Parts: sequence; structure tokens; C-alpha cells
Amino acid sequence: MALTLQQLNAAPLAEAVALLDGVYEHSPWIAEAALAERPFRTLAQLKHAMVRVLREAGEDAQLALIRAHPELAGKAAVARQLTAESTHEQSTAGLTDCTPEEFARIQQLNADYNARFGFPFILAVRGPRGTGLSRQEIIDTFARRLNHSPDYERAEALRNIHRIAEIRLNDKFGHEPTLGNDVWDWHERLARHSDPGFAEQGQLTVTYLTDAHRACAQRISHWMRECGFDEVEIDAVGNVVGRYRPAQADGRYLMTGSHYDTVRNAGKYDGRLGIFVPMAAVRELHRQGRRLPFGIELVAFSEEEGQRYKATFLGSGALIGDFRPEWLEQRDAEGITLREAMQHAGLCIDDIPKLRRDPARYLGFVEVHIEQGPVLTELDLPLGVVTSINGCVRYVGEMVGMASHAGTTPMDRRRDAALGVAELALYMEQRARQDEGSVATVGMLEVPGGSINVVPGRCTFSMDMRAPADAQRDAMAADVLAQLEGIARRRGLQYRVELAMQAAAAPSDPAWQRRWENAVQALGVPLHRLASGAGHDAMKLHELMPQAMLFVRGLNSGISHNPLESTTSDDMQLAVEAFAHVLEQLAAEHA
Repeated sequence: MALTLQQLNAAPLAEAVALLDGVYEHSPWIAEAALAERPFRTLAQLKHAMVRVLREAGEDAQLALIRAHPELAGKAAVARQLTAESTHEQSTAGLTDCTPEEFARIQQLNADYNARFGFPFILAVRGPRGTGLSRQEIIDTFARRLNHSPDYERAEALRNIHRIAEIRLNDKFGHEPTLGNDVWDWHERLARHSDPGFAEQGQLTVTYLTDAHRACAQRISHWMRECGFDEVEIDAVGNVVGRYRPAQADGRYLMTGSHYDTVRNAGKYDGRLGIFVPMAAVRELHRQGRRLPFGIELVAFSEEEGQRYKATFLGSGALIGDFRPEWLEQRDAEGITLREAMQHAGLCIDDIPKLRRDPARYLGFVEVHIEQGPVLTELDLPLGVVTSINGCVRYVGEMVGMASHAGTTPMDRRRDAALGVAELALYMEQRARQDEGSVATVGMLEVPGGSINVVPGRCTFSMDMRAPADAQRDAMAADVLAQLEGIARRRGLQYRVELAMQAAAAPSDPAWQRRWENAVQALGVPLHRLASGAGHDAMKLHELMPQAMLFVRGLNSGISHNPLESTTSDDMQLAVEAFAHVLEQLAAEHA
């Protein structure tokens, strides 16, 4: 029979410690210290109480806990000396059924890891979904983490221990994150669609209006209908729009959503999490037969990443009236114009101006997004409330010099375009460091048709500059452009730069930020506020209506724009619950 929080809260201390036996391997002291915080309102609150105990225990206690864990498929497993919990976890991941080659590989990795770090490799082998990683996933993770620094790997071991404890607590309390599992499964199924050249390599890439992109739109629209949205359409720029009507026909709408396109060789959660979390919440309303005083408009934005064309934020920009006709003549790498791609997809270009939303019809915009950074995972927090989105400006450019023989052209006679861009990139690094919160990146640098024995005569490049305030961003950009002019003049080069995108900083609306804060605290999760260094669709909607965002913790140091991007179904469950709580707050306010 499943344990309840009421039982745990009411039990004498020794009995309560016994009820939590085995959550942290051979370490009942963690449960005993955490129980001092009783009564617990939510399971999430209990989980974090135990996390905090270990965080405050110090390095020696943390290392002792790590060393209390058995090796994966190690001597204790062979001798059947594991705890019941560890036995179940290793068998769930198939580690008891290794082939001789897999077993030998894991033993060698165990030896190498212990020699490097002085403690066993810890991995939550039941994985982010709780159903178990494959043996190949375990081996690949093992090999990758051997390259980490000792300090990083100690922290990563503790994060995996907390995940193991979370799953064990779920088992004890009979808790299944069913909504989070559904959100997880939607991500997996959508990730089956990928552009040619990437799909064959098992990589996820979905760029604007490719066949994979259009297949994603159809799949999302189908799921929206299944979830109970009253109206679902694909609009004139490829956004998938679902509307769940209000109780009264004249009710306003809450807008929410994020993007479904990806960068090249992407992770599965960037953008898409902000589609599937609201989708799950609306499905629950539909199952209950409930209508709220306001409607919900969920928009799966078709383009945010600027990968195929330079028209970044095309999907959300169209909703605020920011679609520029000149974008239609942009060409992709194959020479296909944006106009041609839209026409091929059957989109009605003439209808794009009609997409602009009337702010009087909306309460505001909220977006759920994976953090794309290390803050929440380093703090062992599942959710964070965004205070603002940094302003961003992007340029694409070309530096032109003179291609010449690498062996016969003296160093003082060269007009090296690549070195000009390299000097600019180093300056951008130095300049960004002068300001708190500023960042600057040359993300693309290419010598077209370059050769090993030719001084580069042409170099194409990009510049991305971001800062918490527009004035700070603009001052940095002005200095960088002035430096570019000086470098070109001094080196005898010519250049051109084109503004590719500019987005204003977007501070969260105070009232909407408070609603997210109330939701997080109601879940029993400590409140943490943070700014977003990444750009989001919310910063475009910010120009038309109040907005605020919720971040969800990412695994693997919060890495994003990378196949290692990940989060857990438990964290997704909390995100759905937080979103539902915001809906209930709004319903109470408009009752």
C-alpha cells in the first residue's frame, strides 16, 4: 500500500525515518534531518527538503554518500549484494543482461572512472522518463562523463543521486507523473520528424517549411484536436493555432505557446515544451468538461530559430504585425526564396497582415520553456520564474580582402579577411566582459572556397550581442561596429554587415510574474527568479501585451541546442501543474 504524506507527517521520528528507508543509499541521516521540516504539503516539498539537507552537509558527507553507492554492473551486483532498490534499478536498465562485450566495457569504464575521480560512477539508470535507459545510453554517458573535471563530476554524481531518490520516493508514495509522461511522449514522437541529411544520422533538425516541419505542424494540429481544442488551424505563416473557447462567447483569451522549429542537430525540448505543457493542461479541462471565464489560445510558432532564412521570430512576429515584405526575397542555401517556400507549402501570403492580434482581446501571454542554462540544475530546483528576457541584436556580414599565395605573400603585404574577422571576434569577447550580463558571439565564421595554401580573400560571419537592457546592448553594438570599421581600414579590407534581427529587452509584467511565483510556491518548490539570456517568442508578444515566462530545469548542466538537451517527466509534471495553477488564479480573478 502506498505511503501518504499524512502518514509521514503524523509518524514519530524513528518510524518516519524507517518509512523513508532506502531513498538515499545507506544514508538514513538525510531523511532524519529533512523530517525536521514537517509537515510537508506536497511530495515536491519533501523531495527538496532532502536535497537541501545534502547540499548543506558539506563535501565530506557528500563524498561519503557517493561512495556508498555500488558500481554499475560491478562486483556487488555480480555477488548479488545490492540493496533491493539498486537491484531493481539496474535490472530495469537491463544491466543484469549485459552481453560479455558490454560487461567488459562497463568494467573497464568503472576502473577508469574510479582511477580518475576516486568514487564510483553514479547514473540514474531509470532515466528522465523513469522507465530505464538502454545499455548503450548508459555506456555512452559513462564514456562522456569520464572527460569532466573532478568538481563538475562530483556535482553531476549528486544530481543523479537526487534523481534516483526522486524515483524511489515516487515508488514509495505511489506517485506517477502521468501528465509529465504524456508531455515526454509527445516530445519523443514529434522528434521522429527531421530534415533530410540529419534524419539519416539520427539527428533532430526541423527548419522552416521543410517536409519535416510541415509534418510536425500536422502532428501538433492533430494532437490539439485530440486534447479538446475547439478550433485548430495552420495560419498564413505556418503557426499551428488552437483555441479553447471561454465560458462566455465575448470572453477574452490567454495566449500561450512556443516554437516547434529547431536548430541543426538540436535537442527535443527547446520551444516544444511550451507547446505540450499547455496542451496537457487544456486536455484536463476538456476531460472535466470545464470552461473558464477566459479562452486559451495556444500557438505553436512555426519559426523562431532563423536557421533556413534570416527572418528570425517569423511566427510570433507575424502576430504583432512585424512581417516585412522584403523577407520574402531571402534565399536559403539551395537558392529557394521564402516566397517560393511559402507558396509551395500552400500558405496564403496575402493573409499575413490579417494575423496581427488585437491586444484588447487578450489578457496576456505566458510561455513555458526549458531553461537552456545551468542555473536551475546547479541549484537543484525544478522550476524558475523569469524576470526579464535580454535584448538581442544580430548581424550577418562579409569581410573581403585579397586571396593570395600562402607561401609567397609576406605577412606585411597580406589582406587576410579571416584574420580581420578573428580580430573582431576577440574584441567582441573583451567588450562583452566590460558589462554585467552582456554576451557577444561570432557563431558562424566561414571562408567560402578556402584552401590550405591560400590567404583567405573572403570571410562570412555572424554577430550576436545580448544585454539585459536595450541601452547596454546598443552601446556594445556601436562599439563593435566602430571596431569593425577600424579593423577593416587598418588591414586594407572591405566589409558589409546587415542587421538580421533586433529584439528589445522584455521585462516580465509584474502581475503575470507574481502568478507564476504563486504557482511555484503552491507546489512546495522554493522560488527562484532569474533572467533569460536566450531570446524567446515572449519577447515579441511583449510588444503587444503583458508577458511572463516559467523556466523548467534542464539536465546535463542545462545544455541546449544540443542532442544532450533533456529534462525529466517529473519536472514536466510540475510545469503542467504550475500552468494549471495560473489558470485557476485567473479564473478566480475573473469569477
